[in-house]
Amino acid sequence: MQVLKNGLDGLKDGTEFDLVVIGAGGAGLSAALFAAIDGAKVLVVERTEFVGGTTAWSAGTTWVPGTHHGSAVNPNDTLADVTTYLNHAVGSQAPAALRDAFLKGGPEAVAKIEAQTPVRFRPYPKHPDYISDLPGATLNGRALEPVPFDGRLLGELFPLLRPPIPEFTVLGGMMVDRTDINHLLAMTQSWPSLKHSLSILWRHLRDRLSHARGTRLVMGNALVGHLLYALSKQGTATLALKTSVDALERDASGRVVAVRLSSATGKARVLAKHGVVLASGGFNRDPVLRAEKLPGIPAEWCPAAPGHTGEAQALARGLGAAEGQGAQSPAFWAPVSLRKRADGSTAVFPHFVMDRAKPGMITVNQAGARFVNESTSYHLFALGMQSAQQAIPAYLVADAKALRQYGMGMVRPGGKGLAPFLADGYLTEAASLQELANKLGISPEGLAQSVARNNAFAQTGVDTQFQRGVTAYQQNIGDAAAGGRNPNLGQISEGPYYAVKLYPGDIGAAQGLQTNEHAQVLHAQGQAIEGLYAVGNDMNSIMGGVYPAPGITIGPGLVFAHLVARHALSSPAKLGSNP
Repeated sequence: MQVLKNGLDGLKDGTEFDLVVIGAGGAGLSAALFAAIDGAKVLVVERTEFVGGTTAWSAGTTWVPGTHHGSAVNPNDTLADVTTYLNHAVGSQAPAALRDAFLKGGPEAVAKIEAQTPVRFRPYPKHPDYISDLPGATLNGRALEPVPFDGRLLGELFPLLRPPIPEFTVLGGMMVDRTDINHLLAMTQSWPSLKHSLSILWRHLRDRLSHARGTRLVMGNALVGHLLYALSKQGTATLALKTSVDALERDASGRVVAVRLSSATGKARVLAKHGVVLASGGFNRDPVLRAEKLPGIPAEWCPAAPGHTGEAQALARGLGAAEGQGAQSPAFWAPVSLRKRADGSTAVFPHFVMDRAKPGMITVNQAGARFVNESTSYHLFALGMQSAQQAIPAYLVADAKALRQYGMGMVRPGGKGLAPFLADGYLTEAASLQELANKLGISPEGLAQSVARNNAFAQTGVDTQFQRGVTAYQQNIGDAAAGGRNPNLGQISEGPYYAVKLYPGDIGAAQGLQTNEHAQVLHAQGQAIEGLYAVGNDMNSIMGGVYPAPGITIGPGLVFAHLVARHALSSPAKLGSNP
C-alpha cells in the first residue's frame, strides 16, 4: 500500500483508480479492503492526519447476525428471528429492503473478510439486543467484537492509527476492555485474573520502552488496526491523509467519474472508473447541520471524531442526492460527562455501561427527581434527557460504596485519587444528601425523596416508577454479584455522597444520504446516481434512528462496504475526460 502522509505530494493529476473512497474510518477502510481483495486499484482519501474515525474511539462492537461465530454460541438464532426483531424495533422508520440486504449480505461479508485477510472477529458470550423484551430479540450471537490486535504488526503505520480517548486508557496509554477491567479489579482475589492482569501490564511496560502508547489494541482501535494492516498488504491500495474533496464530477450521462482533491501539498483530479464511495462519517461536525438537526446540543458535547464535517454529503446534495427521512432521531445518543484536560481540550466521556445502570446509583434532574430508567440503553437514556423537564444537565448520584465498586465516568473504581476530580468540579462530594443537593443547586427535598424511593425499591427488587431492571439487557449491565434482589437496584446510604453532571451527546449520525440495497446514493426523484455510493454514517441508517443492538453502525458499515465493492466492480468501467 502506498501511503501519502502529507496530502497529495506524489499523486499525479489524472491518475486512474477503480474505486475512490472518501473517509478512512471503519466503513471506508472496509470498502477499500473488500475492493482490493477483488483486485481493484483503490484510493482512500482522509481529511485528518489519522486513520480510524470514530470507529477507533468506539467499543468496536460489530452487529452482524447469522454469522458462523453467532451460530457457535447461539445455534438456535435465525435470520427470521432477526427480521421479526427489527420489524418490531425499527418498523417503517427505515426501508425494510435495506434491512433485508444487510441480513442477507452479513454472513458472507464476515466470512469473506476473515477468509481472505487477517481481520478476525469473535462472538460475545453474552451481549443482549438493547430492546430485549421485543419479539425476536436474543441474548447473544449477533454482536461480534474484533480480537485484540498487535499494533506492532503495523510498523511505521502504527502512528497513523487514531489513538483512543485518553480517559479510556490506563497507565499512560494502555488500552483495556471490559474483560480486562474485570480481571484488573479481581486480580487480588483470583489466580486467572492475576495472571491475565500481569500479562497485559508486563506487555504495556515493554511497549513503553519503544512506543508512545501501548500496542496491545482492543475494541475499536483493534478493529481499525486489523483493517489497516489487512489493507497495507494489498498492493493496489493508496491512502492519502490530510486531503480534502473539493468536487465530484459527472460525465454526460450523469455518472460520477472523477474527484477533485486538495491538500497543503497540492491539488489533483483523479478518475474513479467504477465509482466513488462516501464514508466520511456524517454531519456531526458541520455547524450548520448541527443547528438544523440537533438544536440546543453544542458540538462540545459530541464525543465523535473530528473529521465528520459533512462536506462529502454536501457535495452529494449538490448533485441532487436525497437525505433519508422518517427516522426516530437524526443522531444516535449517549449521556456524556465533560472535563477540561491539562492541555486545555475537553474530554467528552460517554457513559455506556460501567456506572449508571449499577446498583447504588440513580440519575436525577434539577428538581432532584428521577426522570428515566437508568438501566435503559444509552441512546434511549440520552433521548430521555432531551424530552424530560430540567434534565440538561442531569446528575448521576451515588454513595461511597457504589463509587468504590464501579467508579463514576472518568473516576476509576476503587475510590482512590479523587482529589483532582473534586478540585476541578468534575466530581461533587458531600457528607449528606442535602449538602450534595445544595452544592449542585438542585432541590434537596426532591433528591431526598428520590433516594428514599430508590432505597425502598432496592428492598423489594421492584422499581414501580420506571421498571428498572426488568429486561435481560438491563440486568446484563447491572451487577448480579452485588447480592440484591434486582441487579440494577441498590441502597444509597453510605456517605459521603457523589455526583457527576451528564449531558446528551451525539455519538454518530443516524440521518444520512438515502440509498438503495446496493448502497447507491439516490436522487431526490428516487433513481440511483450512477457511480456514487455511501456507507457508514454517510448512509442513512438502516435502523431509522433506532438503536436496537450494540454495533448497529459498525456492523452495517462493514456489510454495505462489501455490497458496494461487489456492485461497483461488477459495473462497466467509465473514465472521466479531462476538461
